Amino acid sequence: MMDKLTSMRVFVKATDLGSFAAAADALQMSPQMVAKHIASLETQLGIVLLNRTTRRQSLTDVGRGYYDRCKIVLAEVEAADSLAFDMHTQPRGTLKVSAPVTFGTFCLPQFVTRFLSAYPDMSIDLSLSDRFIDPLEKGIEVMIRIGELEDSSLIARPLAPYRLIACASPDYLAKRGTPANVQELAKHDCLIYASWTAATQCRWRFTRNGKSEEVIIDGRFRCNDWKALLHAARAGLGITLGPESVLSSEIKAGRLIPVLQEYQGPARPMHVLYPSLRNPTIKLRSFVDELIAEFGIAQ
Repeated sequence: MMDKLTSMRVFVKATDLGSFAAAADALQMSPQMVAKHIASLETQLGIVLLNRTTRRQSLTDVGRGYYDRCKIVLAEVEAADSLAFDMHTQPRGTLKVSAPVTFGTFCLPQFVTRFLSAYPDMSIDLSLSDRFIDPLEKGIEVMIRIGELEDSSLIARPLAPYRLIACASPDYLAKRGTPANVQELAKHDCLIYASWTAATQCRWRFTRNGKSEEVIIDGRFRCNDWKALLHAARAGLGITLGPESVLSSEIKAGRLIPVLQEYQGPARPMHVLYPSLRNPTIKLRSFVDELIAEFGIAQ
């Protein structure tokens, strides 16, 4: 049996051009093949579509109705093909992204805003969580993760390391003094991320000249949301250890002052991950490429 969509195209072309010969020339097939396609349609439908004589052809009444419907069907097929092509060549649709809470809150919004402005047919569904999420289970297409990676089938591309630095407000340092070395942090109020419980000692680790130094710190404020710790640091409640990418703007504005600058704070690897696909969608490729251009390792 002949392909029905092809036969419909042949039928419409023969009707539009008025002859099998003209349709054959336009479709680059023989007039006999044109006749076979139309005969195949008539056999499948059990009706006569065209009245044919040696000199002319004309649509039957039912052929006229079928012709009109065929044009609608073929237009829809063309629109569907065009949409598929556009989605393959232009970023379009919704992309589901997962990111850590602090990075997603402070660093991603500006990037996402610029990305969506550049690609008006795109939407971003951003989920923030510090827990590992199974992308297949949650339908996540792109994941940003901080820390060492576990073995998985996901493709991982490196971003710039997630570096932490220590800062405090000018008021706090004026009252309590500036720590001269890592061990002096033990004498200060430090703002503690709540992954450390009250029953667990919190340790901050720094490096200088390739040598690691660690100190047990304490403080009057613990929280599981670093936004609150940043607010407390601005208010002069203590020394915070937070992401350099966020604190750099606070330092530039004069709201916070870095301490222990001769030391390097903790740094953790950061990656963007996505499923291993033979042909990743253009929306995924565009997002990942621009994310790496924005947050990748400087060359």
